[in-house]
Amino acid sequence: MSEGDDDLMVRLVSDLYSDNIDAQKQAVMEIRLLAKNIPENRIKIAAAGAIKPLISALISSTDHQLQEHGVTAILNLSLCDHNTNELVSSGAIKSLIRALKIGTPTARENAACALFRLSQIEENKIAIGRSGAIPPLVNLLEGGSLRGKKDACTALFALCSAKENKVRAVEAGIMRALVEIMADDLGSNMADKSGFVIHLLASTAEAQAALVGEGGIPVLVEVVEVGTQRQKEMATAILLQLCEDSATHRDMVLREGAIPPLLVLANLSHSQQTGSSRASRKAQALIEVLGEGTSKG
Repeated sequence: MSEGDDDLMVRLVSDLYSDNIDAQKQAVMEIRLLAKNIPENRIKIAAAGAIKPLISALISSTDHQLQEHGVTAILNLSLCDHNTNELVSSGAIKSLIRALKIGTPTARENAACALFRLSQIEENKIAIGRSGAIPPLVNLLEGGSLRGKKDACTALFALCSAKENKVRAVEAGIMRALVEIMADDLGSNMADKSGFVIHLLASTAEAQAALVGEGGIPVLVEVVEVGTQRQKEMATAILLQLCEDSATHRDMVLREGAIPPLLVLANLSHSQQTGSSRASRKAQALIEVLGEGTSKG
């Protein structure tokens, strides 16, 4: 049979409803593979009515292999924007969060990716946050593999553009994980990703308090001194957020010896390095803020 054959689709959907776990697993695995690389198949699978029984089988099963195949199938189907609404209305968010909590490492990673895909629709960000996705994503960020950490960080960045999810992320302990990554993986792509999430969160007072409480200021000053150009710019922008309205934070930054590396950064010219002009302006702005009196905050 060809991959697009209608009879194949009918058989796969029928097997999803089966009480036989092996038949279910085989059907889910085939759907996963069919949806992997062929965009047209993602539409055909949904049109054949596979999404609802796929998610139902995933939610009800305790079989780790079926769960892993099922989560990956949902991820592959979510690559077609046309399927997003049906995935959500059929309970995909609940099943993905369950996989985040109890699934295999691969299931957890792919669940994070799928939640990122579903979060591209604004109202889904709120639904995903309210359904409890933030704490297990933070757990994956803390304890997952490198790929798992990247997937969790990407999903959290997308979800935390919604203000109420920022509060949930801070309450789940995200700042501890982000600061540890910046401290331990300085110079890496993960440190870049962590910096972007910290910058996004640090617009809130709760996140600023958590960042300072987790020892973020010494780490950020170190990044300004020895990080990559992009990391120096991001760390400077975060420190500027912390210091603009807080004399306490300004004093802490000054005590960490931030002025010398900021002066070096401020004196970079655009001809020396791509993006250095932008970083230079941010460094100059932070130096000015640090030079202010302590009447604020």
